[in-house]
Amino acid sequence: MAGISVILGAMRAGRLLTAVLLLQDRGRMTAEELAAELEVSVRTVYRDIEALSASGVPVYADRGRHGGYQLVAGYRTRLTGLTEEEAQSLSLAGLPSAAAELGLGTVLAAAQLKLSAALPPELRSRAGRIAERFYLDVPGWHRGIESLPSLAAVADAVWSARRIRVRYERWGPRVVERVLEPLGLILKAGNWYLAARCAGTERTYRISRIRELTDLGEHFERPAGFDLSRYWQEWSAQFERRMYPRTATVRLSPRAQALVPFYAGSVGASALREAVEAGAEPDDDGWLTIRLPVEPGEPAIGELLRFGPHLEVLEPADLRAELAGAIEEMSRIHG
Repeated sequence: MAGISVILGAMRAGRLLTAVLLLQDRGRMTAEELAAELEVSVRTVYRDIEALSASGVPVYADRGRHGGYQLVAGYRTRLTGLTEEEAQSLSLAGLPSAAAELGLGTVLAAAQLKLSAALPPELRSRAGRIAERFYLDVPGWHRGIESLPSLAAVADAVWSARRIRVRYERWGPRVVERVLEPLGLILKAGNWYLAARCAGTERTYRISRIRELTDLGEHFERPAGFDLSRYWQEWSAQFERRMYPRTATVRLSPRAQALVPFYAGSVGASALREAVEAGAEPDDDGWLTIRLPVEPGEPAIGELLRFGPHLEVLEPADLRAELAGAIEEMSRIHG
């Protein structure tokens, strides 16, 4: 181990350590496999293996068609300490795409490798089986990939508590300029949001709407007691109330009741659950009457039309009339 400490002072120390951890974690590996993992040439792998052997690391080569490099049985390095960045990236271990968007993809891979190397064989095997059997894919179906050129810079400002100036496209669209104190990042259904303080008020910004970003290099003090999780829950509840400012009394067929989570989202699912918990019961045909939050204006018509003949609006009267008018117009168009 004294010899390897000399190598750790060289520019390729990180790559050499990664090579040792790969061999410790996976056993025998060919030069081509190591080159692919380390993103270097096969010739560089040959030089690295020679350097490791010269430094006292017990690595040897098996010749032949099925040969490769491996460590002497029982050898385990203790150089598995995580850097600060690697430790932070482990919180995104189940979200590889999110880590990559934040610029932590390679850091996460290194942290996971160190963690795997530090585990005893039975736990390392169990962790491998979990990775083989479970995968988390955050974005929803049929959604385009947002362009997020500012995300890495925003994340850096969040980590280091530095003010940023942004040109931000509001709904309208209208571009405004704001000086923000970034407090935290949220990944919601594949979309990134920034919680930030602007002019003393905590607000939420969608990262994809940031058109320009300048790091002002000015540090700020985070508000005492700020809880990102609580902030997001409260903001989300307020956002839903703004999105669904009125409610409609509707009758739902059995099929519509099953479709509520897909057509009316979490707001509709909550309304259905609350109605059932409050004692609402289906009629003889299985139809259930509930109070359903709806959006204002035309979006409400489109949302309700998705249910087809499996939903009837009872109140308010103007919404029922608007829906009936839309159905009549569709009938006329379709003959």
